[in-house]
Amino acid sequence: MKCFTCIVFLAFFCISGMLAQQQIVVKNTADFDRTSEAVEVKVCKSNSAFFSKQFVLKNEKGQEMEYQLIYNQDKTVAGFIFQADVNAKSTSIYQLSKGKPADVKFKTFARFVPERKDDFAWENDLAAYRMYGPALAKENPSNGVDLWLKRTSDTIVSKRYRDELQNGLTYHVDRGNGLDCYKVGHTLGAGGIAPYQDGKLFVGDYYNRFEIKENGPLRSVFTLYYDKVKVGNETVSQEITITTNAGSTLNKAVVKYSGNVQPFQLAAGIFTHDEKGVKHSNLKTGTIAYAEDAISDAKIPSGRNYVGVLIPFKAKTIANQDNHLLITANYKTESTFTYYFGGGWSKWQFPTDKDWFEAIEKFSKQIKQPLKVKVK
Repeated sequence: MKCFTCIVFLAFFCISGMLAQQQIVVKNTADFDRTSEAVEVKVCKSNSAFFSKQFVLKNEKGQEMEYQLIYNQDKTVAGFIFQADVNAKSTSIYQLSKGKPADVKFKTFARFVPERKDDFAWENDLAAYRMYGPALAKENPSNGVDLWLKRTSDTIVSKRYRDELQNGLTYHVDRGNGLDCYKVGHTLGAGGIAPYQDGKLFVGDYYNRFEIKENGPLRSVFTLYYDKVKVGNETVSQEITITTNAGSTLNKAVVKYSGNVQPFQLAAGIFTHDEKGVKHSNLKTGTIAYAEDAISDAKIPSGRNYVGVLIPFKAKTIANQDNHLLITANYKTESTFTYYFGGGWSKWQFPTDKDWFEAIEKFSKQIKQPLKVKVK
């Protein structure tokens, strides 16, 4: 009946025979609570027809749970994703049955923004981000990540662009739901990644193409393609597939470089601006993090903004270089490399530097101790 494996902190299993009602049992073997953690359920092909129709998911209290269908390339249903709550060393049981589900609030969103020089922007309920496209070619952009602070679980990306471009209300000032006060320049910004060879960091430039694969309400997935990336005197191509889940502290990024180049190192990093912030690093857990003052363009203090990066299994060194906090790992071309990055704000979910650093370390544990799922 079961044909599943656990990958990262998403638990996968296959429902091969659907009755009128099923129990989904989610087990937490860790010594800490899991709250709103993404669980993915894969569906066998023989039963995909059931999931093309409507069904309802409820928790142990009888409360309906939001979920998002995911699809195969041929547009058939591959499964669904929902957010589970499981206490430490405990299990939670969810009931799956036929029925009409309630509407789901969008907590993740991704979009190409041609009206703002080809930005690619995305968000979940904790933070928003963007990376830079070809229309910025003459302005020396990087492949770094820009962080947009938010203090609402509502999606805000489209509203901020609309207010900025149509209404003249800059998103560099907090108007109640957050702001963009993070400076990227030609750096890795809030968690970008680049080749690292002989002690030199080869920060890239703009992406050339994009592909959106899933887009909310609880998970969004997209790929950015970079045609020319320097590794020493050589050039390779890069693709990065980013997944953002509702409730997730960090984004997942899967990177692949293609080209005839000897193995090299990758460095994921955080631009530390004036170096006046507080750094956190732990090579054992593969984490780096940074906390600094968030200052608006109007020079108004706006709390503390945070960035974190995780390389869960292959981290080799941690370095401070060129106003970056870096964490490195070995890499061979044509292979895939997974890491995690993201940001937060003291005015939303993470009141203090300590709260942010603890959240990054907890996220590392989530990755290494995935929830276990089975169907009864």
